[in-house]
Amino acid sequence: MRLRAAGRAEPEDVWLRYADPRRWPGWSPQIRAVHADRERLSAGMSGEVVSVFGVTAAFVVESVDDARWHWVWRVAVGPVRLRLSHRVLRRPGGSATELVVEGPAVALAAYAAPARWALGRLVRG
Repeated sequence: MRLRAAGRAEPEDVWLRYADPRRWPGWSPQIRAVHADRERLSAGMSGEVVSVFGVTAAFVVESVDDARWHWVWRVAVGPVRLRLSHRVLRRPGGSATELVVEGPAVALAAYAAPARWALGRLVRG
């Protein structure tokens, strides 16, 4: 599944919103809290994301490219495994973000709407 959102936020600001997991609940309404072993997004970082419904998802960050504003992580909720690849792009008047999610079709269908909403908030100026 590939999702994209564009907005007025500067791409550097969008990247900073990704880079600090403590900020994720501010733009991703489905996230209540993030517990991570590091304060800044980096390869090998692990932790848990707690949803507003109390569901906890374990995660491990595979890679982070600060220069290209790109990062990849794996998330597990029970037996469901997802791989998410995020990218921030510069565009006239602001930024865009792209998310590619790999996983079971039923999980992708359930995640699509909240992910679209969160991405829109992420790039909003």
